[in-house]
Amino acid sequence: MGLDHEQALRPVSGPLFVTGVWRSGTSLLYALLNRHPDLGLFYEGDLPVLRPMFHIRYSRKNWLRRWEYWNAGVSRHGLDPSRFPASIKSLAEAAEAAGREYCRKKGARIWGCKSPSYCDRLEQLAGDFPRARFVVIWRDPEEICRSVVDAAAHSRWFAGSGMIHRAILACEMMKKQCDALVLLGVPVHQIHYKELVGDTPKTMRGICEFLEVPFVPEVTSLEGADRSAVFGGAHHSMVKGTQIVASREGKKTLSPRIESKIRRYETLWKSQMGEKWLLCRYLSNAHETTPGRWERLTDSLLFSLLRLKDAAPTVAFSILPMWVWQLYRLVKYRSLAFAKYHNRVFIDEPAPKKKKRQQYLPNRQDT
Repeated sequence: MGLDHEQALRPVSGPLFVTGVWRSGTSLLYALLNRHPDLGLFYEGDLPVLRPMFHIRYSRKNWLRRWEYWNAGVSRHGLDPSRFPASIKSLAEAAEAAGREYCRKKGARIWGCKSPSYCDRLEQLAGDFPRARFVVIWRDPEEICRSVVDAAAHSRWFAGSGMIHRAILACEMMKKQCDALVLLGVPVHQIHYKELVGDTPKTMRGICEFLEVPFVPEVTSLEGADRSAVFGGAHHSMVKGTQIVASREGKKTLSPRIESKIRRYETLWKSQMGEKWLLCRYLSNAHETTPGRWERLTDSLLFSLLRLKDAAPTVAFSILPMWVWQLYRLVKYRSLAFAKYHNRVFIDEPAPKKKKRQQYLPNRQDT
């Protein structure tokens, strides 16, 4: 069954993409925004990340199944597969159909998605979705890196090699992406994490004005927020709480080498862009020298390699047959119960006992 006639005629606008570097507060912003009755945001649905899938016929035909298999995007958001059109020809059509269905469930009129995975593909998203709007959140890179180290104790992905390097260089990359959107005339609204936690009502009022939706007090509080689509994990404990706090006490410290590198880049950014960049307005006065040409070159090369490493699984997943991934998970986890649960097209039964369901859901680039 496709979308019904009434839903097809409803004035649903979008998409709205909410992004930022990992551990910059995107999950907090998502939880607040999704309290607005007019907004229906996916939590790291990441369907645009699987863009290559829509260029291959046999993958495109099973896009809904593959999306669910990738990160439980269908079941986490309570979508009904029977309501989607039978024929989908592009990423834009698939995302629009999913967004409209999610808005129908909630009674919202603006669909979208929050994900840090979008921070390096803003221009691509603007090309795929000409009516898209973007909300970008910035945070001090030193705070981001401390949060990454803290999250690494509970997340294998954050504990992986190169995460600190990704976090530092991603700030600069996202700035270039934002500047490109502004030059193209794409609607972009930028906020800082300190503004969000320091004066939540003012910050959320500004976002509502940007989106041309009425301001409602609910968007300033986590009380009653729906976090059902948020992945499990102790590193999400703050966004699953009821209080908006600046940070968790007892964060890990960074090594002197990492702190020095961060300050060198902050010095460079302040000298190049100063107050023109929202991130720089909240940076402390840096006293380090700027990174030299060789450091910049090697850092840039490593960052490019890390991005290729991150992109490879999504391309492979989009191209290879599903049975390859089912076999891979069976071999990797060596558990028939796990494989049976994870290989389902749509999850409609509880996970095997003795383990929590969250353990069976992907948990990679979550913030």
